[in-house]
Amino acid sequence: MNIKPLGDRVLVKPTKAEEITASGIVLPETVDKEKKAEGEIVAVGTGEAIIRLGLKVGSKIIYKKWGGEEIKIGKGKDEVEYKILYVGQNEDKSDVMAIIE
Repeated sequence: MNIKPLGDRVLVKPTKAEEITASGIVLPETVDKEKKAEGEIVAVGTGEAIIRLGLKVGSKIIYKKWGGEEIKIGKGKDEVEYKILYVGQNEDKSDVMAIIE
């Protein structure tokens, strides 16, 4: 399936949470893990804010934890979770907060 975000939106694959804590404790799958608000852009729209910020496929970003819409693509073991985030002209309304360089 090929998804092309519209306007000032990006499709992001969230970074997976660490399975081991800093002190070396392995977290089992049953532990509720807080989702990182970090990911990699896999598709971009053609809006002005996207161009102005220089966002492109492969850019790593930090986004609002509860921003955007979650979507799942694929079935069963091949199912992958993505987020569609809005990159607004006004920073207060944008789901994207920073680019990781």
